[in-house]
Amino acid sequence: MEKNLAKWEGVYGTNASERTLSLRFAGIIERAYEQTGLGVVILVDEYDKPMLQAIGNEALQEEFRNTLKPFYGVLKTMDGCIQFAFLTGVTKFGKGSVFSDLNNLEDISMWNKYIDICGISEQKLHRYLEAEMHEFAETQGITYEAFCRKLGEYYDGYYFTHNSMGIYNPFSLLNAFKRNEFGSYWFETGTPTYLVSLLKKHRYNLERMAYEETDADVLNSIDAESTNPIPVIYQSGYLTIKSYDERFGIYTLGFPNREVEEGFIKFLLPFYANTNKVEAPFEIQKFVREIESGDCDAFFRRLQSFFADTPYELVRDLELHYQNVLFIVFKLMGFYTKVEYHTSAGRVDLVMQTDKFIYLMEFKLEGTAEEALRQIEEKHYARPFEADPRRLFKIGVNFSNKERNIEKWIVE
Repeated sequence: MEKNLAKWEGVYGTNASERTLSLRFAGIIERAYEQTGLGVVILVDEYDKPMLQAIGNEALQEEFRNTLKPFYGVLKTMDGCIQFAFLTGVTKFGKGSVFSDLNNLEDISMWNKYIDICGISEQKLHRYLEAEMHEFAETQGITYEAFCRKLGEYYDGYYFTHNSMGIYNPFSLLNAFKRNEFGSYWFETGTPTYLVSLLKKHRYNLERMAYEETDADVLNSIDAESTNPIPVIYQSGYLTIKSYDERFGIYTLGFPNREVEEGFIKFLLPFYANTNKVEAPFEIQKFVREIESGDCDAFFRRLQSFFADTPYELVRDLELHYQNVLFIVFKLMGFYTKVEYHTSAGRVDLVMQTDKFIYLMEFKLEGTAEEALRQIEEKHYARPFEADPRRLFKIGVNFSNKERNIEKWIVE
């Protein structure tokens, strides 16, 4: 900020009475207008970066807020000299935060007219990149129709209002075309550790991310004291609008596409389980191979290692910790084999299917593995698979708070 102000003052001059950042900024705008006779255009990118980096540090947020509020307030007091101002950021902080001195902004975040300003629509994709799409498909050795489906699965799916078209991530899309390879390009641009901090701080149940429900007021504002991590995750691009209940004004959120879902879940694993960033992808590979080979005991021994050395701060909420680790592991396995993981009453906790095997798993906390297995039998969870030729495993699993791990499993 100081560097840019000094640069502009070198062009338009200074005034000795302008000693604060906001006064210097206002003086630059006024002199630029007077000297050129033209309205000033102001572009601000990543306006939210200081506040975002200070989430969880109230003192630092207060310091940043006190600096930014009068600075952005200049956009209101000097609006007679300003032709156009455009502010962008990953997240949107409430008007009571950095924008309390600026109430003449027009928020276009959820305005249907502008939804394709930050991305590429299906129509534009075919209009401008049709030849490249055919070349990409040929390089991949798949049909054009299969390629289009895969491209949408990986990079499409962003919805900024309830009645908008889907938008492709432009950064990922263009990098994929440059290399003619599918990859997690957008996710590799940064590591959202602040999101993980929020999720863990507020003891968030990760399973909710697949069907989170909220309203426009929540989506449109972030406050330093907020106890809800969803606005930050949504505005950061890791969740998007999946559906809208117009009667009640409720939005259902979910992951926009495979690139985001797989990348984010992979990133979460080392923060929740006893593994590191380097080992995590190989651990998931081993999980999948053990399931594909029918080696249940090896699978559960590996799963036990993920719960080993559970951090002390999680002891108060071990059940949620178990659920989150299981969700991450089975979500990642689901990208390579068919997995249905849920914890609602009336159906088995987990179903995994490979080309040779079907696994039905029931989990208990402070119960017994025998009880879990008995529930599978008594509630006839295996009935839908009776005619299936694949080998069926029924597995009861018990977690122990005392051991802070899987205490026992029984395979039948």
